[in-house]
This record gives sequence, C-alpha cells and structure tokens, in this order.
Amino acid sequence: MSARDEREPLAPRTTPLYDYALFRHGIEPDGQVPSEGYPLPDGSPPEPSGKGLTWKKTHPVVAAALLPLLADPDPVRAAEAVHRRAADLLMPHRILHGHAARLFPPDEDAARRTARQLLRTGTTAAAVGVGMALLIRLGEAEDVPYLKALGMLRGLGSPAASALDRLDRQAAALLVLSGRTSCEPLEPLRAAAATGDAGAVRTALLTLEQEPPPASSARRIAEAADLHGLLHAHPEDDAELLAVALRLLHSMSRQLDHRADVFDYGPAVAVYERVLAAADRLPPTLAHHTLLLSTALDLHSGPAALLGWGPGRREALLDGLDRLLAGLPWAAVRADGGEGAEAVRADWVRRNARLPFARTAAVGPLPHWEVAVVHTDAATSAVETRILVDGLPLLPALFEVGPCVRPELLLDNGRLRAGPRPREVRLASAYCAERCCGALYVTIRREGTEVVWDGWRGATASQPPAYRFDAAAYDAEVERAERDHSWSWPARSTARLISTGLWERPDLLSRWDIERCWALTDWHDPQRTLIQFSFVPPDGDGGPREGGPARLFFEWYLPDDDGSPPQDRAAAVLEQFAGSDPKGIARLHEGSRALAESLGLNWRTD
Repeated sequence: MSARDEREPLAPRTTPLYDYALFRHGIEPDGQVPSEGYPLPDGSPPEPSGKGLTWKKTHPVVAAALLPLLADPDPVRAAEAVHRRAADLLMPHRILHGHAARLFPPDEDAARRTARQLLRTGTTAAAVGVGMALLIRLGEAEDVPYLKALGMLRGLGSPAASALDRLDRQAAALLVLSGRTSCEPLEPLRAAAATGDAGAVRTALLTLEQEPPPASSARRIAEAADLHGLLHAHPEDDAELLAVALRLLHSMSRQLDHRADVFDYGPAVAVYERVLAAADRLPPTLAHHTLLLSTALDLHSGPAALLGWGPGRREALLDGLDRLLAGLPWAAVRADGGEGAEAVRADWVRRNARLPFARTAAVGPLPHWEVAVVHTDAATSAVETRILVDGLPLLPALFEVGPCVRPELLLDNGRLRAGPRPREVRLASAYCAERCCGALYVTIRREGTEVVWDGWRGATASQPPAYRFDAAAYDAEVERAERDHSWSWPARSTARLISTGLWERPDLLSRWDIERCWALTDWHDPQRTLIQFSFVPPDGDGGPREGGPARLFFEWYLPDDDGSPPQDRAAAVLEQFAGSDPKGIARLHEGSRALAESLGLNWRTD
C-alpha cells in the first residue's frame, strides 16, 4: 500500500480510517477479511437513520451542502469542511454516498484532490465514502491502493468497489465477493484470486460446476477470476472451463432486479466468441445442449443481443450454433427423453430448439413478439415476453429493473391490439414493485394505415422515440403471437386457462369476496400449477382495520399432473370455484390473524 499523505490528519487524536484498515489487515493471522468487512474503530459515529428521507428530496440538500466545498483549491481545508457537513446532514451513508456520486463539481481537479485527502486522512465512514463516491468518475491509478484498503472496512466495500470498477475490475470484483463469503462456493475462488495464482483460480472456477453460486455473482466471478485471461492463456482448454464460462455468461444475461450484468462485463463479446468457437469440444450431453441453446436465446433476443457486436458477428455465432445443434450427435441428444429433471430439460430443449434460429425477413421496423422460457436449471424457469424491433430486443435498452411482463398479462387479454382509441399498456414492471422502482408504459394508437407506439413513461434509460408500424402487418403479428402457445407446457397451460376462465367469469371470485387471483406455475417447480388469491371481507367484518382493510392471502397447489389435458384440469378448477368456497381448499399463509380467527381459519403447514 502507498504511504499516506505526510500532512497532519484531520483530527490528531483520531486514527485515519486508512491507517486503521492497514493495521487491522496486518494483524489478521490468515489475512482473511470478514464477510461484512472489518468493524469500524470503537467510538465511530453511529450511522443516522433514514426514516422519512426520500431520494428526490435529499439530492438537492446534498448538492447544496457539498458542491461549494469541493471548489476550494486547498484540499485539507475542503476535506475538513466535508467532514463537518457530512456529519451535519444526518443521512444514512448509502444515501449520502449515492448522492455524492452524482455530483458534478465545476473544478474537477480540486474535487479530485479533496477526495484523495478524504481517503488518506478521513476519520468517519460518511466523509471517506464521499471521497470514494467522487472518485467513481474522477479516480486515477494512484487511488487504487487506498480504495482497496478502505474497502475492507464495514460499510465502505460498496462505494470502494464502485470507484474501483473503472480502475481495476479484478480488485473491485474481489471486494464484492469478499462481502459474499457466506456463500460457501465462492470462498475457494476468492482466496485463489487474491493470491494471483492462475492455476489455483482455474481449479476453483471448475468447482462451481458442482455447486453453482448465485446468478447475481456471475459477472464478479468472471472478473475476479480474469476469465477472459484464462481462456486466452489456454486456447485449447478442456470442456469444463468452456461450460463454466457459458454458464457465467448466461447468468449475466438475466435481467432480474437490476441492469443485466452482461452490459457491464467489458470482455463479453470476446468471451462469447472464444467460447463458442470451441463449442464443438463440449461433450454432447443434454445439459450442454441446454446450455448452448440458452446461449443462443440470449444472443437472439436477450440483453446479450445489444452488446457492441461488429457487423454480422452475432449472426455468425448464431449460425454456428444452429449448425452444431442441428447435426449429429446433438440432435440425437435432443430426441432422448429421460426421467424426472432430465425429462423436463429435454422437453424444454424440444420446445425451444428452433426459436433462436428461425429468422424472419421483416420490411421496416415491424415488431415481433416471442415468448422465451429462460432455462436456469432443471428445477426453475422464468417466462418472459420479448419484443423485437428491427431484429433486436426493445425493452432491455429502455428498462433496467425488470423484464417484460408475462405473456398471460400482455398477449392473452389483447392488450397489444391497436383500437380506435389510444390505450396505455404496461410493458415491464420492477421486480420489487411498481410503486418502488417503477414500470415501463407505452401508449398504443392507430393512426390511419399505421400503428404508433409513443407516449413512453417510466423508461430508466433515455426517452425512446415514437415507433410507427404498418397497421396490417402489426395486426397480423399480434394475432400470430396471441395464437402461439408452443412455448407453454401442461402446468403452465392449465394456469393460463384458469386465468382466462376467471377473467371471463368474474362472478366466480366476487361471490366469495375474493379480491385478486393469480394462476401460474411455481418458480421452483414449474411442473406444478399454483393459484394465489386474496380475501377481503365485506365492510364491517374482520375486526379492526388499522392501516387499511384486513386481508387474507391463500395458496392452492393443484394435485400433481395425472396426464389429463390442461383443458380438463382447468375446467375442474373453475367448477370448484363455482360450487364451493376455495378458502376451504387453499392454504392460508399470510394476512390478518384476527380476521383468520374470526372466520375459524388457521395457518396450515401442509
């Protein structure tokens, strides 16, 4: 580590956090950093509460408090002032640091000097974090040692990693993974990467085949292991490393509750090309077939399609995958069934075998809808509606905190049809909740011989343009998408038919005071149909209602599939709704205990 600044610290009787971090790391016998980081020194100011604070209201407060201080050409004086103001603002460190990262000081050189002074001599997590946040944009190579050391302290790992991302991706990834050592599969990799031993890193990477880590860690794993460097150093490497690389890329291409990580993985294009060039070395197993087909779907209609591909490069990779999977022995693997999880995987492969390779020649920006069942492993699948315009996915570029809504909500109810009156349609919603992180809306209207998509609302990236489609071609595409259920499987088809039946006959719900009802498949067991509904008693029933009406929430798993057609299974469920109260069948799992007791209901664990 670099020696800290020779000037006097801000508080002569207080140890700068940088010195303290080096000391704590030096006295650890094995050099291991705790998963949450080293605790701050005794006597550190407690972190203020964020109760009642909102992001919108606090940003101008932080800007008004800090920007004038960052213009001071004397970094010592400016850093002392930032210390005082950071304490006076009484904000949680995460909020304060987030706002500081979004400041644009008019004198960047002065702000950079102040940030460095804060890192070298700062004594509070609030003030040091402000310095880190400023270095996210203004940092340079000389700041790396300070960021790496301070990132070992509790509460400072996240801002340190954000600042390191632009300067040293591997160091940033190691900091992030250090905060996830409770995830056991990551510990050997983190320890190996910290030593810089490429052989040990490769060995640790291969262990992830047996015990996959969380998908949210994929990019950081690839960066910490220098996956691109490993593949470059071992161009003739065996199939195990190729399979690990493909799994990491597939996980990065998932858009869950944040921007897809593949966008932020610098060597993504190079890794895709290197791995897929050697894809024929993978043994032709059903697991590898699933992995290659998942990769093809990512390149065809997922976020990976929007990477910086040169002309024709993405299409060439898809053509190569098409030739590989269509030929022997891969086609034979696809035809084999198996039992249990293998049968589920084989069914998914057969249903999606042609989807990423069936090219359609479209004239103009004609939209195209595809329902992609994203395969994560043998037990879980995510169903997404993907909208392609000019052959590229539309939504990942517009909305970063959730995928397109389920096909049952977008296609089955005719919401994409263009009628005589404009209609606002929700295309995507945040995984947490719309009221938390928003949703993406577009207004669909018919204008003469064209259908227009405009009036966008909720985009997290730049405001999208208006799209104009030929009306006849648009109507034909919507009709095709509504009829196409080839993506579905029996349990999902049963759920969809139940939802349609309840939508067409709302009296089946109202007679039992059921407020909302969803029919879907269980995330962890896609072969099971699940019905969820909420019950709100008539006014006056259910006891006290502080904070709103008392509610009960129920879950009803249908019996295991007995091989009968989905139409018959759905009809039987609708008949049960018509003849008896479903609260007597479903499992009560959440809601007002007073209301449940007043109705003689108990939480069931079966």
